[in-house]
Amino acid sequence: SSLAEADRPAVSPPGGTGCGAARCVWRPGEPRSGVRPGEPWGCGVGFPYPSLATLQGGNNAGHTVVVDAIEYDFHLLPSGVLNRRATSFIGNGVVIHLPGLFEEAEKNLKKGPGLEGWESRTVISDRAHIVFDFHQAVDGIQEQQRQQQDGKNLGTTKKGIGPVYASKASRTGLRICDLLADFGQFSKKFEALAQQYKATYPALTIDTEAELQQLKVYAEKIRPLVKDGVYFMHQALHGPPKKILVEGANAALLDIDFGTYPFVTSSNCTVGGVCTGLGVPPRYIGKVYGVVKAYTTRVGVGTFPTEQDNEIGELLQSRGREFGVTTGRKRRCGWLDLVLVRYAHMINGFSALALTKLDILDTFPEIKVGVEYCLDGKPIPYFPANQELLNRVSVRYETLPGWQCSTEQARGFADLPPQAQGYVRFVEQHLGVPVKWVGVGKFRESIIKVF
Repeated sequence: SSLAEADRPAVSPPGGTGCGAARCVWRPGEPRSGVRPGEPWGCGVGFPYPSLATLQGGNNAGHTVVVDAIEYDFHLLPSGVLNRRATSFIGNGVVIHLPGLFEEAEKNLKKGPGLEGWESRTVISDRAHIVFDFHQAVDGIQEQQRQQQDGKNLGTTKKGIGPVYASKASRTGLRICDLLADFGQFSKKFEALAQQYKATYPALTIDTEAELQQLKVYAEKIRPLVKDGVYFMHQALHGPPKKILVEGANAALLDIDFGTYPFVTSSNCTVGGVCTGLGVPPRYIGKVYGVVKAYTTRVGVGTFPTEQDNEIGELLQSRGREFGVTTGRKRRCGWLDLVLVRYAHMINGFSALALTKLDILDTFPEIKVGVEYCLDGKPIPYFPANQELLNRVSVRYETLPGWQCSTEQARGFADLPPQAQGYVRFVEQHLGVPVKWVGVGKFRESIIKVF
């Protein structure tokens, strides 16, 4: 049950950038490739590499990718599926709502030619768990119950993500491999699972027969796409040399272990999720590139220390077109929080950063950056795990001069105004991590490669 949704359209060299976690793995002896985990409450995105893989999450997160001036929206399909020379792989850590997968494909096919032939270049792990319609219904019921009992909910997307991961952890879930094996046995297990949910939620209505008939149709549609995921990744890592980019949904502050619990997603979206979500040995993980906006956003409820619930936040929201791709909800906006980014760096170990949406700050006369948390008047060197403590922190800001001119046409770092360059250098120096890319717009040419 995630709070995260996509960054605004932005495409990086040579593909798309956004928030969150994508990581690269490589073949031993070959050059390592980049990884992209990043913005605290954002989502991962894909780039056109020879192979691309998604590792966790479901259609709760959304990524917008712009190619040839056409905006494509992805939730379950890897963003790199637009690259016809790449193989896109949906890993075992992903939870798949089959109707949602094909609806997403149909929607994007109507937008432009980019997705044509997607089935021929897409592989699905047989170990991925299936999101059923009743998982989504239960997600909504649970949110209602939280609202009634505590006066607040988690702000989930109601896509069934939390309930299906709960089924997985309780060992009652069903996987793609079950659907494609003996359908009679699958049906019995499905009926048993549905019965468990109906017993727990008496108001829940499940048309078991209709859903099984629908699943039988989808089974044949996906059968040509399904492979043993572990063997597939093993072959990719040990076959002809290639770079593999791994795309994650959500980001560090939504990780089930390291995020702002309980306002988190239901899976591990930090760098360790590559190993568990794809079956990739740790030694194959290459460089780790953190992707972070030049300011901070969050969708839904949960603590947000640098939030600007004022005209500043409204200006960031409107200039950045900060609406979630999945639900259309307005994103909450605030100043860049380097405490959060540093915490994400502690977990993921960034090799370099991609700083996106710098152009959104173009109109500000001065820009603040959160650099330190204080608790009871004393600086703290860590990010509090407890929500009550986190709610009590105050933020110490550094104020930097704005540049008050457009950066959208900048194509090299030297083209940026001196104050904008200073902003980027301040981020680098404070974190001790170099900025490799700077984003000043939503098009491919709007990404500046710094080094």
